[in-house]
Amino acid sequence: MPSDIYVQPEAPDPVLSETVVLALVRAHVPAAHAVTGVDESGGEARTYAVDEAVILKVQRPPQLRPRTSLAKEAWFLRRLAEEPGIAVPRVLGYGRQGSGPTAIEYTVLTRMPGIALRHAPLDAPARPAALRALGQTLRRIHGLPQAPFQQSGLIPGDGDWAAVQARLEELRQLALEPIAPDAPIPGTATTVEALGRRALAALPARGARVALHSNPGPEHTFVDPATGAYQGLIDFGDAYISHPAFDLRRWRAPADRAALFAGYTAAAPVDDDFLATWRVVQVLTDLVVLAHYPDRAAEAVAEIQHLLPDL
Repeated sequence: MPSDIYVQPEAPDPVLSETVVLALVRAHVPAAHAVTGVDESGGEARTYAVDEAVILKVQRPPQLRPRTSLAKEAWFLRRLAEEPGIAVPRVLGYGRQGSGPTAIEYTVLTRMPGIALRHAPLDAPARPAALRALGQTLRRIHGLPQAPFQQSGLIPGDGDWAAVQARLEELRQLALEPIAPDAPIPGTATTVEALGRRALAALPARGARVALHSNPGPEHTFVDPATGAYQGLIDFGDAYISHPAFDLRRWRAPADRAALFAGYTAAAPVDDDFLATWRVVQVLTDLVVLAHYPDRAAEAVAEIQHLLPDL
């Protein structure tokens, strides 16, 4: 899996002045008028809202890492723009200003309407409906012809099924980092170590490999704040190629997974190999949750108990 070592951690990371932001945006949107907000989320990119309708997304120099690429995101979004009905930001421009550690790499994007689902207190009917719509979107993205993604030279990932297996082994190892391998899993007759090995042994001998969003989770899934209706998906900068089940694992609550999977399979079922891989990915993700997120441990254990008979 790609390293998250940052390649220039000491590089300066200033918030750009309004003059610089508008100059970059006006190269692609001449009528741009004013900066109306700055998102300081602390991630790999910083975003500037312009006129409430346009986003300038800038790679933060000290947060530059191998797996994140604005050029990759711009290419991916332009490909998705060719598909009617896939709600993602539209690329208005991409470029680079300067060189070295102080270079500004940027994209100019349309602003996704709504708010991130993580900030939307949705009621019972609205949340699963939004997740079903997200599942439908992911299925459409995964179903696109893959040759352009593989040949772009921009999207890294798993070149064969052995690489997918290695990625899952790393997930299993992540679950073992903070807890003893022989720690029992409540309500079962197995341990963390034994369940991890059992999950990997259940992996089929083959499976699909497609271009993935990487993290279509609650911070990147946008909904209407009033109705909860799904609006779209943002942030493709960490895209990579692997099994499609990895794009479904970011939703850890059982009800969320069920709604997402219902949307994913609404237009067509998945095959047995997909289902087997999806179960393995869920179990290993639950083990990671059990090991690293104590506040979610009971939920992870309940899901493991639910999945264990079919593993």
